[in-house]
Amino acid sequence: MGRKIVLNLAMSLDGYIAKENGEYDWIKGQGDNSLDTDDKWRYEEFLNDVDVVLMGRDCYDLGFHKDFEGKKIFVATSKKLENYDNIHFINGDIVSIILEELKKDGKNIFLFGGGVTLTQFISRNIIDEYIIGIIPVILGKGRRLFVQESDILIKLKLIKYLVDDGILILRYSKC
Repeated sequence: MGRKIVLNLAMSLDGYIAKENGEYDWIKGQGDNSLDTDDKWRYEEFLNDVDVVLMGRDCYDLGFHKDFEGKKIFVATSKKLENYDNIHFINGDIVSIILEELKKDGKNIFLFGGGVTLTQFISRNIIDEYIIGIIPVILGKGRRLFVQESDILIKLKLIKYLVDDGILILRYSKC
């Protein structure tokens, strides 16, 4: 299969991807492996199949870009900032830029976060695969994955599910 755009993130049971101030300390298992599937999620293997990472400015400010050494990183921002090393700041149409990257040879493109940035890709139905880890917690408020309503209907096909330490990992592809 060719290069894909893959959204991969953790989400609370009630649909939040971060607390109000961006905290993510709640992203952890429940400490009980009794319901685990034999197959486990291997994040390092996932990262080996990725050479481009996209994130929003809040994720960048929290230092997440440091986790992706050796990968080309695009940061969606409303500010005009100077690129450096492997970091590329985009304050225009981030979707068009990623679609241009998709045309190049390479590995998959990882849509890391945040919600406002991801919504642009979801609303244009160009995500090839969704990998969502459902964390066993209800936050009640915070930053939602789906930050705005849309009239778009996207049908997905469940291609794999895993349970690891109470975290349900669902992997979907577009139909």
